[in-house]
Amino acid sequence: MSFGQGGPFDGPGGSTPDWSALADESAARTRRKRWLMIGGGAVAVLAVAGIVATAVINSGGPSDDNPSAHPTASGQTAVPDDKPSFPDVSVPPPPNPQDYISDPKKDTAPLTPASLFPQKSMVVGEHSYPQTGTASTTDCTAGAQGPLVSSLSHNGCKQLLRATYSSGGVAVTIGVAVFDSPAKAAAVMNENKPNLMPLSGSGVPADFCQGSKCRMTTNATGRYAYFTIAGYTNGKDVTGNETQALQIGRDGGAYAFTQIAQRGKDQAAKAAEQQLKEARRKAGKTS
Repeated sequence: MSFGQGGPFDGPGGSTPDWSALADESAARTRRKRWLMIGGGAVAVLAVAGIVATAVINSGGPSDDNPSAHPTASGQTAVPDDKPSFPDVSVPPPPNPQDYISDPKKDTAPLTPASLFPQKSMVVGEHSYPQTGTASTTDCTAGAQGPLVSSLSHNGCKQLLRATYSSGGVAVTIGVAVFDSPAKAAAVMNENKPNLMPLSGSGVPADFCQGSKCRMTTNATGRYAYFTIAGYTNGKDVTGNETQALQIGRDGGAYAFTQIAQRGKDQAAKAAEQQLKEARRKAGKTS
């Protein structure tokens, strides 16, 4: 029995394996595996290094949100330019309107019935009363009666302005007395002698509040004392329950105060405008 050619036990005449070549090939394969392992490790190391570098850049570099720390081309940090400078022009605080109705040196606006009572009607809240007459005198006693005459005189009243308003059978005369100081006006108020002489006019008879009981008040603000006398135009007495006459009296007092206060506001606003113009002029010179 014989074996075919190429069997594992071929003799010298058969096909014998080249053991040396096989050994070299095995060694070559081992070297390739080693280099693949080394190469893979190097790639991993490079990947880790890339992550670390990215983290360093993200955490240590300047943020776009911080405009004051951007590096320049030379590697130095750019410093923002200083803010532009402007001329140092001081503007005084706004004038106090109360000062202009308290100080005769500041209270220099024209003072007439037309300037103090310019509206043709007295409007207070929902109530409106047409103006029926006005008057002004530097002899304050001529517009007063009874105890008010001496009160105005010895406190040095400089001027007395009056205006009458009427509607629905009732009327009120408002009187505004001018003094040199708030102390004098307050003294008249505290003496509480509000006997103002009523002023007649269109629809208001000459004997208005002359032979009948009327409601009288006195008050003061700044260097002004102001008075009201209110009643019925038909001579009816005013009692505690007569709401219509009492209402026009209250409205007259509120209106007088408002008009005096407005005088202060108007003069203060004019002074503030002048201050602003002066500040702008100085700024133009120093710029």
